[in-house]
Order: sequence, then C-alpha cells, then structure tokens
Amino acid sequence: MLTLLRTVGLRAFSMASETYMSGTHSAAFVTCPNEQVAKDLARYEWQGKIQEDGEVLLMIKTRSSKVASLAEYVRSNHPYEVAEVISLPIEQGNPPYLKWLGDTVPE
Repeated sequence: MLTLLRTVGLRAFSMASETYMSGTHSAAFVTCPNEQVAKDLARYEWQGKIQEDGEVLLMIKTRSSKVASLAEYVRSNHPYEVAEVISLPIEQGNPPYLKWLGDTVPE
C-alpha cells in the first residue's frame, strides 16, 4: 500500500510541478544506413501536421544535478516551442574521461 501511495504521490507531484516521473518514456537509438533513411524515419506530428525538419542532435554531458538548469537554458534559447531535452544517466564509461567531466563541471 505504501508503494502505491508513493507512486500516486510522485505522479501527482510530477504533474503539478511540471517535472517528470522517471521511467515513463524511453529514448531509442537507431542506426540507419544513410541520412535519407534517417530523415524518412524521423517524421513526427506537431500541431496536426507532419513535420520533416532536418534536425541535428546535440549531446551535452553534464552533472545530473545540472540537468534542470540546462533544460531551462535550452527552453529560453531554443527556437522550438517545445524543445527536446532528454537526460540519460551515465552508468559506466572511461574513468579518466568521467573524472575530467567531474572536474570540469562544478557541483
């Protein structure tokens, strides 16, 4: 019962504070043989119309504690009405690189 109440409470908080409940959506990485196939697959609907924008993926590595600030910066400076900002935790990696990242991005 406590787990159910916690889940319901987190979802209500998430909706009320415009935050997100972890695990609700996923990011899929798809390999394509060429740019045309990627463009064909990347169509999406926005405001009732099919969009075929040529988008570029920007990957920014940062501390998890900085993601909210990063998302706010992107929303303030991005031309899209709804900018895509998705955060995935780094579970493993090259230790010297991760040390450099930690040293470079202050808490």
